[in-house]
Amino acid sequence: EVKLQVACLFLSFKGHSLQRELKRTGQFRSGCLNESIRCWSNIPFITVPLSRAHGKSFAHRSELKHAKRIVVKLGSAVVTRGDECGLALGRLASIVEQVSMLQNQGREMMIVTSGAVAFGKQRLRHEILLSQSVRQALHSGQSQLKDMAIPVLEARACAAAGQSGLMALYEAMFTQYSICAAQILVTNLDFHDEQKRRNLNGTLHELLRMNIVPIINTNDAVVPPPEPNSDLQGVNVISVKDNDSLAARLAVEMKTDLLIVLSDVEGLFDSPPGSDDAKLIDIFYPGDQQSVTFGTKSRVGMGGMEAKVKAALWALQGGTSVVIANGTHPKISGHVITDIVEGKKVGTFFSEVKPAGPTVEQQAEMARAGGRTLAALQPEQRAEIIYRLADLLTDQREEILLANKKDLEEAENKGRLALPLLKRLSLSTSKLNSLAIGLRQIAASSQDSVGRVIRRTRIAKDLDLEQVTVPIGVLLVIFESRPDCLPQVSALAIASGNGLLLKGGKEAAHSNQILHHLTQEALSIHGVRDAVQLVNTREEVEDLCRLDKLIDLIIPRGSSQLVRNIQKAAKGIPVMGHSEGICHVYVDTDASVEKVTRIIRDSKCEYPAACNALETLLIHRDLLRTPLFDQIIDMLRVEQVKIHAGPKFASYLTFSPSEVKSLRIEYGDLECCIEVVDSVQEAVEHIHKYGSSHTDVIITENEKTAEFFLQHVDSACVFWNASTRFSDGYRFGLGAEVGISTSRIHARGPVGIEGLLTTKWLLRGDNHVVSDFSEHGSMKYLHESLPLPQRNAN
Repeated sequence: EVKLQVACLFLSFKGHSLQRELKRTGQFRSGCLNESIRCWSNIPFITVPLSRAHGKSFAHRSELKHAKRIVVKLGSAVVTRGDECGLALGRLASIVEQVSMLQNQGREMMIVTSGAVAFGKQRLRHEILLSQSVRQALHSGQSQLKDMAIPVLEARACAAAGQSGLMALYEAMFTQYSICAAQILVTNLDFHDEQKRRNLNGTLHELLRMNIVPIINTNDAVVPPPEPNSDLQGVNVISVKDNDSLAARLAVEMKTDLLIVLSDVEGLFDSPPGSDDAKLIDIFYPGDQQSVTFGTKSRVGMGGMEAKVKAALWALQGGTSVVIANGTHPKISGHVITDIVEGKKVGTFFSEVKPAGPTVEQQAEMARAGGRTLAALQPEQRAEIIYRLADLLTDQREEILLANKKDLEEAENKGRLALPLLKRLSLSTSKLNSLAIGLRQIAASSQDSVGRVIRRTRIAKDLDLEQVTVPIGVLLVIFESRPDCLPQVSALAIASGNGLLLKGGKEAAHSNQILHHLTQEALSIHGVRDAVQLVNTREEVEDLCRLDKLIDLIIPRGSSQLVRNIQKAAKGIPVMGHSEGICHVYVDTDASVEKVTRIIRDSKCEYPAACNALETLLIHRDLLRTPLFDQIIDMLRVEQVKIHAGPKFASYLTFSPSEVKSLRIEYGDLECCIEVVDSVQEAVEHIHKYGSSHTDVIITENEKTAEFFLQHVDSACVFWNASTRFSDGYRFGLGAEVGISTSRIHARGPVGIEGLLTTKWLLRGDNHVVSDFSEHGSMKYLHESLPLPQRNAN
């Protein structure tokens, strides 16, 4: 009781700063009645709803966020410095910060740590150097002092010298986050004695109940030699040979939800890390050991990767999920633990549930292989596949619409989609007919897309150079609420010979499934079924964006928020698309009365959810209080368009509509902003300042003014006396589009087949070498342009 009271007073002091912060933010109430606050003694801390019946490990990474009790095992390579004499303090501080963050969320964190031997070795080396004779040090010289021989230090002695310092360091670090830590040293004998096991279990439970983080380590000062291979025969039998087996044993004993093993490698590889063909294994299943080749163990520590895998499988058998990851990489060590708990694709996840289909990595490899076979087909064969897909869209119309009806009913019942997204989700007979027409356009225009020679140069006699079009490789297209996007993008990928990964929104799951099935059916006529893959696994978009070795281009189709998130998450993979569609229509003083209302109505009201719909209407100042202006306002009111006034427009009105919060808003609905400008120059400046370089329009009968607008507006699409809605691959005659790009590199505007191609150079010579073209060489450069081969007239 006395010890408990002392602990209470100590913890009360430690939690004082956190309590002050909670009071400041309004999250603390006296008595701790707030459901978001859990209390022990008078110490509140934020919690998250975490509950799970232990006994079965998590099947998927996405479930790890529900883990309540977590063991973090820190390998020797993670804790120690490169010279093995001392601790990696920055790395350790980062780990403590992450553990503290999770602890303050209401999780129960435990740490199994190495490092005592390294810390003790540093202290003992220092003591040995200090104990040398000062006279000897002075006479030997500074350079010789550095090379002074230090005897080999016995590991148990180092552990004894380092334990107290290591724990003091942890205590000081956790103090910064108002968290108390407690040290527990164990040996293998503690687990074989039933009474000691119960005592250990009770101590750990009591520490966790008091919001204390246990710091656990093998008592290396007295640890006996490991027993021979008598472990891993059952859930209750595993020898504590190293901290890997200790962490696994504790995880099962304490019914832990998650064990995170941090080492100096990214996870488990199918061959030794560093070898040319080594691939990181994302998910490891029991029984896969024979497919893995283990390398040497780390520079420090007792266990290697084989020991980690055995311990992980033993813990998994006991109902604890396991992730092995890199805790030393400077780019990820600062958030590796929290990333794992959030379900991100980090390290190797051990799971007992094997998915029915291939992994996304396998799908990407299948798409690349299928894409290369597709590119090698004759143009007529690729066109035949697309024609077949167009026929299937009309022949299987009833099945497609039935699947789409299921998606619409589920979305309406759950109420999770706004009206504009519901409209995008909906398919109809007319939409399918339009899709089929567009696909036939793609097939007809794809005859000479791949392998087309776009430049020929004679470098020298018998040395000819060609630049030809080739596919980009593997495309990842991520789309929301747009099932009609699937056949469009598939047809463009087929026509351009690209492999394709498709990631659709779950709100369109039924529609996407049948459309993908029909796509693969069409591909099967020439044996390239695998070229187009639909990702059905629980992969998060952020994880897909990290597959830089498997994916060559990402094309997002959806909300501006989706595009921004993908652009932020993409690591080393280019992203084609636009984050916003803030399209303008400028009405000039010389505009035709008959054209103005028709173009504005079509631009705004024909499909307000589209990215090429009008969002800001710019009106020349001289048109205010004219019949034309009144006609515009009346038309918008009849169409039930909500009007927001720009700052200048509002200043001209006594009673104005609600003033716009920002001039950079994509409404995506029957809403728009009206702003006043003094000239075409000011209209151009406004578009450059507030637009998104998507599509902008001028309505005028003055050709000079129109040409000024067309030449000076720096957007992907600039129109004169035409609706913004014409900014579309189908309407441009491209058949379809994978999206509209506002980037300035590669494709811009509606992206069709041409935007999915790149080039390569083919050089045909006859025993040519560069040295022949030197100053005293026998050959000279010609660099003659050669005529291009005749294009297919069809």
